[in-house]
Amino acid sequence: MAVNEEHIYSPGYRLNVNNVQIYYEYYDHEDPEAKVVVLVHGFLSSTISFRQLLPYLTKKYKVIALDLPGFGQSEKSTSFIYKLTNYGQLIIDFLDQLHIQNVILIGHSMGGQICMHAAKKAPERIKKLILLGCCSYVKRASRSLIACSYLPLFTWGMRSWIQRKDVKQNLLAVLHDTKLVTEEMIESYKKPISEAAFIDSLIRLLRHREGDMCSQELKDIQQPVLMIWGKEDQVMPVKTGYRLKHDLPNAELIVYEKCGHLLMEEKPLEICNEITRFIEQDEQKAANQKETS
Repeated sequence: MAVNEEHIYSPGYRLNVNNVQIYYEYYDHEDPEAKVVVLVHGFLSSTISFRQLLPYLTKKYKVIALDLPGFGQSEKSTSFIYKLTNYGQLIIDFLDQLHIQNVILIGHSMGGQICMHAAKKAPERIKKLILLGCCSYVKRASRSLIACSYLPLFTWGMRSWIQRKDVKQNLLAVLHDTKLVTEEMIESYKKPISEAAFIDSLIRLLRHREGDMCSQELKDIQQPVLMIWGKEDQVMPVKTGYRLKHDLPNAELIVYEKCGHLLMEEKPLEICNEITRFIEQDEQKAANQKETS
């Protein structure tokens, strides 16, 4: 992918993918053969959630981080159908437009489910998956709640709920180390959810989002999968990680002590080291076999 050198660390780019404006950041690498990793954020989040991980990953790889439709700086589309499978297809179409063939996907929380959908759709292009506190086994919203979402007062109620949400308290709930929560961090995470149209996107996601993949569907994902979990994760308890490891044919699970759901903020260096080991292990095995042959 040709990117002007002076724009490597620019604030970001915009790309029209299936009539939706997508915001993304691209970090080039001096090695033209460096692998490409794509970062996919979770629910109520954006590229900001990878801010601590990026400085480590960009030393080793070409890195792309994007805001999903409805989140961050991407379009709050009224035409996009906010289903996980459609998000997965959008990742593939996004890569098509950038003329990128082979990537490793890294997904946090809901982004992990989206990465798995992309992996099922394009197994020849998605070489490996890295799932961080991956959202799993969540069912679709009830019919009654979906029906209520069409009532005139529902949007007002949702907007009031978002306005009342204390970003600081939310961050404290997803982090084990509460000392990490600073005013700068609060402002960084508050900005992407402050846009008025964000509420409408959340309502569409509530209506459209299907349930997470079931055990049988997960067995179809044949790529190597690295799962990393925080033992103190209160959003997706670690027992979910063990269940997911059982259902995925080719997965390993690493659990960090004293770490919550937003583990990229708490363990960025450790996560990057595990990611590097996981990505490079095939090459290392091949090199070892060559030496012994």
